Amino acid sequence: MSSIVIMGSQWGDEGKGKMTDYLAQDADMVVRFQGGNNAGHTITFNGNTYKLQLVPSGIFEPSKVNIIGNGVVVNPQALLKELQILKKAHVDTSNLKISSRAHLILPYHIQLDISQEKQRGKGKVGTTHNGIGPAYMDKAARIGIRMCDLLEKDTFAAKLKENLVQKNALFTKIYDEKPFDFDELFAQYYEYGQQLKPYVTDTSVLVNQALEKHQKVLFEGAQGVMLDLDHGTYPYVTSSNPIAGGALTGAGVGPQSLQRMVGICKVYSTRVGEGPFPTELKDETGDYIRQTAHEYGTVTGRPRRIGWFDAVAMRHAKRVSGMNCLSLNLLDILTGLKTIKICTAYELDGQKIDYYPASLKELERCRPVYEELPGWEENLTQMTKFEQLPENAQHFLKRIEEVTGLPLITVSVGPSREQTIILQDAWEE
Repeated sequence: MSSIVIMGSQWGDEGKGKMTDYLAQDADMVVRFQGGNNAGHTITFNGNTYKLQLVPSGIFEPSKVNIIGNGVVVNPQALLKELQILKKAHVDTSNLKISSRAHLILPYHIQLDISQEKQRGKGKVGTTHNGIGPAYMDKAARIGIRMCDLLEKDTFAAKLKENLVQKNALFTKIYDEKPFDFDELFAQYYEYGQQLKPYVTDTSVLVNQALEKHQKVLFEGAQGVMLDLDHGTYPYVTSSNPIAGGALTGAGVGPQSLQRMVGICKVYSTRVGEGPFPTELKDETGDYIRQTAHEYGTVTGRPRRIGWFDAVAMRHAKRVSGMNCLSLNLLDILTGLKTIKICTAYELDGQKIDYYPASLKELERCRPVYEELPGWEENLTQMTKFEQLPENAQHFLKRIEEVTGLPLITVSVGPSREQTIILQDAWEE
């Protein structure tokens, strides 16, 4: 197996960073293919915890090439801050490469994000206020500024000046905000570009060369399938495509390049921000899971909404993303619960359905149909083999496989790299 795509199979925050870090030990290259610094990956190993936003999770392995692909929107200021933190922790970042085609997030994108959410009022999407959506809007409108533009002084000046005419008109005439000063913004961000210049290259060439040499390439997505711009709970979604198909455009590779699609999921469900969430728990069980797992956003610190495992959403994610196996996280968090539930279907207007509706009104009327399973009391955090798990935990895992139609390749029983039960080597065919 020379290529693996890692993607969240729920609403993001599934623990992709840990799995990417684990698989990166055997990879030659790790490629981040979409999203921006609104996504956070927490990685724990050797007693240390690192929180990444833009830098691929393979950065901790000096022999690996780490790629920020063209599908990522890059905030230069945030990226430089992240690199400084890594360098202070004595992490070598010389193995990082940034696509010359990646679009930039500039301060006016962040302000526009905030202003738009404020204007929406109760209809807000629940963005992270990091300017992700507005940056992708400019990209689609063909007025975006790319990394290669930032490195060309005259090109950057011309594009920035033209964009500020439009953006400042919005801020002053519609949102009642102060305009941005061209000279200040240009000087600051051109300097950022010079600092990032050693990292910038045509990363599509590097990725395809690695694939042609049959090197092991790991494609790392952000967010999750249920937040996909096309296939998620629109409009409560992200502004890019976290599905496996997003790796093709976001890294600049052909369909034949993708071999194994690994969905990362929790043994329960979470989501941040607004939007439908059929299995949401607004009770003591939800509070218990949130506090036990410390379910708060890596980037924002916002408390995550908690729900039972949703097999309907998972089967939808499987279909639209091409997932062919699952990596299951946080099994240890369910220890101590007397009863565990799995949503196997929805009830819509008195009819049982097994698909995920596109209509938000229909989703609001959906009621989860649960299957109840007995829990367990044993501490799982030191267990290293499937056979060591309590019988009820084993049965729960087997039911996850049955209701999703996806084999499990790993099960996590703790945050550390070492707390991973391997059921199948992901790199083996």
